[in-house]
Amino acid sequence: MNRVVLAALYLALLSPLSACESQSPPESKLASAAPESEKLAADTPRTTADGNRFVAPRDWSIRTSGPAVILEAPEGDSHIALIDVRAKDADAAVDAAWAAYGKDATWPLKLATDRPPRDGWEQIRNYEYETSPNEQRIVSAGARRRGAQWTVTIFDVSNRVAEKRGGQIALIFDRLLPKGYERESFAGEQAHRLDAARIAALGEFVETAQKESGVPGVAVGLVQNGEVVFEGGFGVRELGKPDPVDADTLFMIASNTKAMTTLMLARLVDDEKLDWDTPVTKVLPDFELGDADTTRQVLVKHLICACTGLPRQDMEWLFQSEGITAAMTLQTLATMQPTTKFGELFQYSNPMAAAAGYAGGHVLYPDRELGAAYDAAMQSQVFDPLGMTATTFDYDRAQQGNYAKPHGPNVEGEPVIASMDINYTVIPARPAGAAWSNVRDVLRYVQMELANGRLSDGERYVSEEALRARHEPQVAMGNDETYGMGLMVDRTYGVPVVHHGGDLAGYHSDMMWLPEHGVGAVVLTNADPGWLIRGAFRRRLLEVLFDGKPEAAAEVASQATQYKANRAAERKRLVVPAAAAETGKLASRYVNPALGEVTVRRDGMATVLDAGEWHSDVASRKNDDGSLSLVTITPGVNGFEFVVADEDGQRALVLRDAQHEYRFIEAK
Repeated sequence: MNRVVLAALYLALLSPLSACESQSPPESKLASAAPESEKLAADTPRTTADGNRFVAPRDWSIRTSGPAVILEAPEGDSHIALIDVRAKDADAAVDAAWAAYGKDATWPLKLATDRPPRDGWEQIRNYEYETSPNEQRIVSAGARRRGAQWTVTIFDVSNRVAEKRGGQIALIFDRLLPKGYERESFAGEQAHRLDAARIAALGEFVETAQKESGVPGVAVGLVQNGEVVFEGGFGVRELGKPDPVDADTLFMIASNTKAMTTLMLARLVDDEKLDWDTPVTKVLPDFELGDADTTRQVLVKHLICACTGLPRQDMEWLFQSEGITAAMTLQTLATMQPTTKFGELFQYSNPMAAAAGYAGGHVLYPDRELGAAYDAAMQSQVFDPLGMTATTFDYDRAQQGNYAKPHGPNVEGEPVIASMDINYTVIPARPAGAAWSNVRDVLRYVQMELANGRLSDGERYVSEEALRARHEPQVAMGNDETYGMGLMVDRTYGVPVVHHGGDLAGYHSDMMWLPEHGVGAVVLTNADPGWLIRGAFRRRLLEVLFDGKPEAAAEVASQATQYKANRAAERKRLVVPAAAAETGKLASRYVNPALGEVTVRRDGMATVLDAGEWHSDVASRKNDDGSLSLVTITPGVNGFEFVVADEDGQRALVLRDAQHEYRFIEAK
């Protein structure tokens, strides 16, 4: 969640415009004499000036200007440039690339970090530029060296384009490979047996990654050929206490809940209670989106395919969950408008995933309240048959005995226990990600997937056809990854890996399996940097199974360093506690029609912003465009940024996600 909120905190250039107005970036110096560009009708393999390969996305325009290949998004305000230069080092290469791009790098450099060599590149260095929130823009650069030649990428993209065209952007970078280089592939290879030595290698990776990232506890499970070969834990459930993590320790599994929700739907397909191609309005007559044409097109399979064109829109439930029922959650869908054509682009939607679960529950238990019906459907169709006895949506039950507390870095970067408040806001949308579970239970689910729908005793639980339909691609996430129904399939290294992750405040997890090799794994973590571990573990598992190049350890170490450096750079610009001279000018109450009320109060030296569902101390920051931001800093609810503004003489706060703006106006 916090990364989604932080994705909205981007750039406004210095100008005489008011702090709450956005503006387009200055035109490129090449604009007046730009070479003719070509609009692409399909995803198209291309090369840079020196022959390095990449894929250019459909509907984007492409032009070449000297050493620069420049891609322009259909919206016209976003560009990605790939520029080949010769230079003495990465810094000089980036300077030369900006000149070739035709726009000055006027933004202050926030951070430059080295990354480990990979994919044939012998040296990699990334650059992040400091941007102000009102321009709503991401600007970065990356320098990759092969021999004496550098290939520099410049990323100059608006927030809205970065989010809604993320799958297309991945096309460009997924296979940005040096001329003549072939990526490592495990296609056609036989996976090794996960013996004691290989299991120990995975454990060593987890323990090292824990120390580097600052994650207190990690639970891991491994299954091969139908047998559990490891289930256990590393570290502790709570900082400062000795209780260890083990296979029975409960964590929030967040969006891993989605795959289990579609498993429930698969059972209903088998029982002919619905079909993947059943119109949703036939199942839920009151189902309605903000666009009537899209509403009519939505079939059951589309509710959880991330392919309907609806953008990620989580703020409503993050700010409005208290007293909200499942039915009320569905009603908010009627306010949501698609930003791309149906089936065109990958756009993740938690409210739509919630509708999938509630539709299935309603089919089974039409006389029950939607939330209660869903809970009963999951218990009877998934948790009980699979023997997932610990898995629950009951937060009170989960937070007793053997459970892991959430953790996150405080404003100084030190790991501490995080607030659970944000994690409670998902309850009204719980099919999207509110389950608690442990390694032992999730492994049972993974074993069933690997057994093509059979239980451990060989009994048929769900048909292979209904089960596998959930893996089929509904929309591309790049060159090598697709999204199905609550599941992703990654073919980057030549073997399909079915997986899904989960991210909530203080909890990050992943489950994955290799259908062709009978191997599966589960990783559960109890701290915000846990995403560093869960992502790299998938690569490390492949290395161990196929004797692959040892890249995962260096990658997680590099990402951990960058993560900490990024937080430190952000900290330098924050005033903590928030500057009293500035916060003293704030109103005490602000209101937004969609998100409700937020209040501002003093607590000693601290300024506290209270949204009702959650509250947080705030820091203040003067932005380069002269505007003032208030940033929430309490672990677990950190990362919301409110820009202080004026609305026709009334005090206002502006909150944004990547594709929406919410203006809170002073309440009289």
